[in-house]
Amino acid sequence: MINREQIPAVLDHPVLDEGGKKIGEAKHVFLDDVTGAPEWVSVKTGMFGTSETFVPIREARVVDGHTEVPYSKSKVKDAPHVDVDGGGHLSEEEEHRLYEYYGMDWDASWSRANQPGEGGWAHGGGQGAAGAAGAAGAAGMAGAAGGTETAGTAGTAGAAGMAGAAGAEAPGRRDDAMTRSEERMHVGVERRETGRVRLRKYVVTEDEERTVPLRHEEVRVEREPITDENRDAALSGPEISEAEREVVLHEERPVVETEAVPVERVRLTTEEHTEEETVRGQVRKERIESSAEEAREDRDGMGPERP
Repeated sequence: MINREQIPAVLDHPVLDEGGKKIGEAKHVFLDDVTGAPEWVSVKTGMFGTSETFVPIREARVVDGHTEVPYSKSKVKDAPHVDVDGGGHLSEEEEHRLYEYYGMDWDASWSRANQPGEGGWAHGGGQGAAGAAGAAGAAGMAGAAGGTETAGTAGTAGAAGMAGAAGAEAPGRRDDAMTRSEERMHVGVERRETGRVRLRKYVVTEDEERTVPLRHEEVRVEREPITDENRDAALSGPEISEAEREVVLHEERPVVETEAVPVERVRLTTEEHTEEETVRGQVRKERIESSAEEAREDRDGMGPERP
C-alpha cells in the first residue's frame, strides 16, 4: 500500500503492470477526502502521453524508482474515462464506476473506512458513503499551516509534496523566495504490432517430360537353302504335309511411379532494425523578473522601452 510519504516517489515516475510492462508515467495522485490516504493514481499512456487513466494504488508498491500495480496494461488503458472537476475531485458516481471496473467492493471499502484504528482508515465522522469510500481529492499532503488539505499535481513545484512548509518555519521568519518551475519533456517508446506473416504449404501439379528408350520385337523371315549339312534335318519329316509355327513377340512400355522425398526446410525469422526519429513537443517554463531590475534597465538604457 502506498502511503503519503511515498507520493513524491510515485509522481513523474513509471508505472508498471503486474507483468513488469510499463503502462505510463504517474501524473497525479488522488487522496481520500476523509482518511487522507492515497487512493488513485492517474497515468499518462499512449505514444505521447495523450491519454490519462486511473488505477487504484491501495495494493500498489514503490520499487526501485517505479510503481507496480496488480493489474495488466490493457486493463488500465481500457479503464473508464473520468473528467476531474476544477476542484481536483472525483465525484461519487465517477469513483463508483472505477470501483466496479476494477472489481473493487464499494460496500466493503465503506465498511473499512468506518472502522477506527484500522491503519489510518478510520471514518472522520459526519460524512456519507461518498466521503468514506473516497470522493478522492487531488494528491497533496495536509498543510501544517491551518491544517487544511492542499491539492498537489504532477509537473509543478511542490507536486504532491509536503505542503505546509510555511507553517513549519521558525517564528518571526518568513520565506520571501519564489519558486520557478518548468516542464520537462520525457520521450519513451512503446511496442505495437504492425503485421503478421504466416507460412502456408500447399500442393501444385506440374508436368514433367523424360525420354526413355523402349525395345520391341519384330518378325523377320529367314530362308535357308538345303545343303549337305542340313539335308538330314530337312528330310526328317513327311514329304508332303501341312505345318504351323508360332513366335511370341515382346515390347517395352514406360511405367511411371512417384516418390515423395524431403527437399527443403523453410522457417520464419525476424530481424530488428533501429531507426532514429525526431520527436518534437512543447514545454512551458516559468521566468521570474524583478520590477527593480526593469527600472534599472530603463534608467540605464540597456533594455527595451516599456510603457
